[in-house]
Amino acid sequence: QVQLVESGGGSVQAGGSLRLSCGTYETFSDMSPHYAAAWFRQAPGQEREFLAVISWRSGATYKADAVKSRFFISRDKADNVLYLQMNRLKPDDTAVYYCAATKSTELLSTSRVYTSWGQGTQVTVSA
Repeated sequence: QVQLVESGGGSVQAGGSLRLSCGTYETFSDMSPHYAAAWFRQAPGQEREFLAVISWRSGATYKADAVKSRFFISRDKADNVLYLQMNRLKPDDTAVYYCAATKSTELLSTSRVYTSWGQGTQVTVSA
């Protein structure tokens, strides 16, 4: 497992932007060349929701339709950091956001297959 730490959450008005970061104490690439790293979120009383995933090696991405035009996942291989750029935020985006990782050559969207998780960072969007 890889230890993950999210940062960058906070409060923002609707229409604003935030960039979340997810760092590791180890190196994704050192652990395995085939890591998938993803972002999920969970609002109170709701199930954890997949947002986006990236192949650490190739940079290929896959995003949920609900956020495809507003959220962008990326990674900095040199600094070993995963990002989620969130634009045109809405009050419905209010949730705890989690980064996750697992050894995989596929771009997985199911939370149960991810073996490493961060502690979560709160994002609150006000109207």
